[in-house]
Amino acid sequence: MGEDIKEVAIQSAMETANDISQEVSAIPEFVEKHIPDIVQFGIRALVAAFIFFVGRFLIRWLRNRVKYFFNRTNADAGVAQFTDSILKFGLYVVLAMIVLANLGVELSSFTALFAGAGVGVTLALQGTLSNFAGGVLILMLKPFKVGDYIIEDTNKDEGTVKEIQIFYTKLTTVDNKTIVIPNGMLTNNSLTNVTAKNERQLDLRVSISYGADLKKAKHLLEGMLVEDEKIMTETAEWSVFVDSLGDSAVMLGVRAWVRTEEYWPVRWALLERIKLEFDEEGIEIPYPQMTVHVRGEG
Repeated sequence: MGEDIKEVAIQSAMETANDISQEVSAIPEFVEKHIPDIVQFGIRALVAAFIFFVGRFLIRWLRNRVKYFFNRTNADAGVAQFTDSILKFGLYVVLAMIVLANLGVELSSFTALFAGAGVGVTLALQGTLSNFAGGVLILMLKPFKVGDYIIEDTNKDEGTVKEIQIFYTKLTTVDNKTIVIPNGMLTNNSLTNVTAKNERQLDLRVSISYGADLKKAKHLLEGMLVEDEKIMTETAEWSVFVDSLGDSAVMLGVRAWVRTEEYWPVRWALLERIKLEFDEEGIEIPYPQMTVHVRGEG
């Protein structure tokens, strides 16, 4: 019984070795038979690699020439960025198609695939096409440009516009974060362009106690506005007025105009000066408080 098992095992091993030998011996025949195809594919791969690197060099050269042209003509930065993104996207798509065609890929099959899945492709690209159309509208209607500070009213994203690309716009926040917003969202929703004008209104509210000298407080505020060279008191309207009578304070209003880029420094400096001078002149800036009267028992 044991000899029969041993004999079967030996026979099985010999058959396996024979099969392996036949497969190994077939490799040279297979290689020899397909050498022309392998060589042809290798040549195609080398040519495709050459085309890719040359094409990438030409794309970079063309983009640099277009950027140089826009810089010389002092064109809008948003137009330059949008045009560059279109060139980059379109030229790389063309380069990819040329490389694939050189590798023997039938581009007609891609055309048939897109035609057969037309509805699905259209739905998939709907957002992309909306963003592209949004970019075009931004450049045509110019609700903002590169360098403007905008607030997207729906999600309250805000920052300085740094780039207007083919599909999206990049904002930089005051703490140096980057916000990427699709162009379609910017054109389909309302937004606030804070720096669209060269001048911006400074609108402050300052409270004083009912026991403070109202005329003196107004005189001090008027003097601060006139003395500050950055506040446009000679070329624009300005005023100091009583805005409201609150529960525990008289609310004074201050309105004046400053240059847009100087708005925040002027605002911060003026608020600090108001606090210091009011303290020095004995004008109280009250905090919320409640007076309770207790009626004695008669």
